[in-house]
Amino acid sequence: MPDALRAATDSLARSSDTARLDAELLMAHALGLSRGDMLMRQRDLGVPSDFAALIARRAAGEPVAHIIGTRDFWTITLAVTPDTLIPRPDSETLIEAAVDYFGAQGPQTVLDLGTGSGALLLAALAQWPQARGLGIDASAGALLVARGNAARLDLDARAEFRAGDWATGVEGVFDLLLINPPYIGVDEPLSGDVLREPASALFAGADGLDDYRRIAPDLPRLIAPGGMAAIEIGHRQGDSVGALVAAQGLNVAIRCDLAGLDRCVIATRT
Repeated sequence: MPDALRAATDSLARSSDTARLDAELLMAHALGLSRGDMLMRQRDLGVPSDFAALIARRAAGEPVAHIIGTRDFWTITLAVTPDTLIPRPDSETLIEAAVDYFGAQGPQTVLDLGTGSGALLLAALAQWPQARGLGIDASAGALLVARGNAARLDLDARAEFRAGDWATGVEGVFDLLLINPPYIGVDEPLSGDVLREPASALFAGADGLDDYRRIAPDLPRLIAPGGMAAIEIGHRQGDSVGALVAAQGLNVAIRCDLAGLDRCVIATRT
């Protein structure tokens, strides 16, 4: 098996920046094992007959998460499909910000706008067992994925998912808002896995700020006293999105991701 992993890595290196990881994840999937188990036992295992076909799909540009059907995020594993944005480690920055803000006590109520696969909401509910939450998305396909993930994680009793247009029609206040809107400008060049993801989850007008302009005015009425909103941003959007949020009379801070890039606008009530 080590030889097969090396050959697969070499094959994927031309099209993937994570060729070795991709090969390991696909091998583990073909074997029906976790990646850790596969790596521990690799010298004693044979190469599955369908491994080459999986590598060919990846080499053709299909995301690993779509091939294996799952993606790890925070402490949970989520099912993903082409109907949803693939959850990425950058988005965990929002959960990290919430953990730092609330600590072990956590929020009681969570609102996830643009929930997609349910990643942010379900990660928050897994983190804080007393919390309940609402996820909103405009995509019927995404909502099916999110509801399925909630059920598989045994979180469906605390998670509601609803079709909607951002915060339109959402009533009440929430301790924690988690928001990951599209933030790519329509003319920005893209490459790699993102080309296979739904355009509605990626693009937001000429400057990538269209959805922030719609979301920001609703924040003051949605954030509970003592609560916060964590809003994902592109790494060059800290100043522009921060200004949109501050214009609503909210306190603003910027949190960086593990690469040191601006990734999250934190909004709190004054």
